[in-house]
Amino acid sequence: MINAIFFDIGGTILDESREFETWADWLGVPRHTLSAVFGAVVARGQDWQETFRTFRTDFDLATERERRAAAGQPETFGEADLYPDARPCLTALKDQGLFVGLAGNQPAAAEPLLRALDLPVDVIGTSQGWGVTKPAPAFFDRVVREGGGDPSSILYVGDRPDNDVRPAIAVGLKTCLIRRGPWGHILDLPAVAAQSLFRIDSLDELPTLVAKHNAAGG
Repeated sequence: MINAIFFDIGGTILDESREFETWADWLGVPRHTLSAVFGAVVARGQDWQETFRTFRTDFDLATERERRAAAGQPETFGEADLYPDARPCLTALKDQGLFVGLAGNQPAAAEPLLRALDLPVDVIGTSQGWGVTKPAPAFFDRVVREGGGDPSSILYVGDRPDNDVRPAIAVGLKTCLIRRGPWGHILDLPAVAAQSLFRIDSLDELPTLVAKHNAAGG
C-alpha cells in the first residue's frame, strides 16, 4: 500500500522554463542558445550547472544567486509556473487520505515561495534546508523519515531517472517517473525507468493509478 507520496519540485510540479530564460538574460546569452547548450549538457549526463560554465567558466551558482538578489532580479516563481496538472493532482491525492510532500533540490529561499502557493501538502523540504542534495542516499533517508519511516509505503515522483528514480529505489522507495521537462525527454535510461512502479506523461494520471494500486492491496 502507498501511504505517502513525495514529489520532486523543479521539472515535476514546477515548470522551470521561465526561470532558465531569466538566467539567459542575466548571463547576456540568447535564450535559444542557452537552451541548446542545456540540452547538450543533459544528454551527456553532466551537472546542469555546466550549462552556465560554458558561457562563464568561473560561474558559481550560490554567488550568482546572491548577485541576482542584490540586483533586484532574484530567482522566483509563482502560481503561473506550476504545471497545470500539479495542484489538481496534489488535491486528489490528499482527498484519498494520503500524506503528500514536496522534496527537491532547491535553495532554502524556495521554501517560503512554495508555502505562499498554499498547495495541499503536508511537508515541504529542500536540499539546502535539509543540508543534503539528491542523489545522496541521505536525502531519500530524510524523505523516508518525513513520510512515516517505512520506505515501501512511500512513492517518490520525479522527472529524472538518475537523480530521482535510481537513488530512491536504492533506499527502498517506490517510484514514479514522469516524462516531461529536459531530463524527461532527453535523458533516457530504460533499465532505470523499467524499475519504476509507474511511468506517466502527466500528473493527471497519478491519482487513479495510486487508487487502483491501493485498492488491489498494493
